[in-house]
Order: sequence, then C-alpha cells, then structure tokens
Amino acid sequence: MELDSNNHSVFSMYYHLVLVIKYRRKVITPSVSDYARDVFLRISANYNITLIEWNEDRDHIHILFKAQPNTDLSKFINAYKSASSRLFKKNFPEVKQKLWKEMVWSRSFCLLTAGGAPIGIIKKYIENQGEVR
Repeated sequence: MELDSNNHSVFSMYYHLVLVIKYRRKVITPSVSDYARDVFLRISANYNITLIEWNEDRDHIHILFKAQPNTDLSKFINAYKSASSRLFKKNFPEVKQKLWKEMVWSRSFCLLTAGGAPIGIIKKYIENQGEVR
C-alpha cells in the first residue's frame, strides 16, 4: 500500500463521495459533468484534495478522491456544492430551467471511506495488539 505524508504524519485517506441532483432531475450531461469536474479540481486544490476517479449518471455523480488529515471535508463539500450550483445555473440554461430554485444539489450527500483493509481485519488486528504468541 502506498502512503502519503506531510510534515507530521503518514496517511492513506481515500473517500467516495456521491452527490445527487435536487429532486433527482436528470440534468447531468457529459458537458455538465466535465464542467463539474473542472470546478471540483479548482476548489480541491485549496483543500489538499486530489481527484482519483470521476463518473456520472444523469442525476448524480460519484467521486473518488484522497485527502490529508487536516482537510475539513464538510467545508470542502459545501464550498464545492455552492460554487458548482451557482456556476451551473450561470453557464447551463437547461439546468436553470429544470431547477428553478437556488440549489442544484440535494442538501444531503454520501461520503464513504475507501481503501485499506476491511473493518473486520482491522478490528482483529487491534484486538490482538499486545498479545504474546
């Protein structure tokens, strides 16, 4: 396993983020997705986040990214959702037409940790610490 590091720590922090369009409207086209990814890349640089994988469906997107221990994920996600909502409505009239209110994204999101060993293996490893065999 490859680890990242900074001045004070070594880490491997991967996340799977799912963002859903408000009311599950089917507004994500390839060009909207490409634009959304570009916005993600611009904002993520300020939060020490690196995009690993991106994919979309018509009403939601999946993002795999890695972060650092000092990254405030909720602030990043809120900043991304706010900026991308504003920019979508400005640059894609068809999105504004289908989503007439301010928000493009649903208020909620799904954020999962990804990578590393399964929880059961980590639990067993921790349980066995200090035991002499």
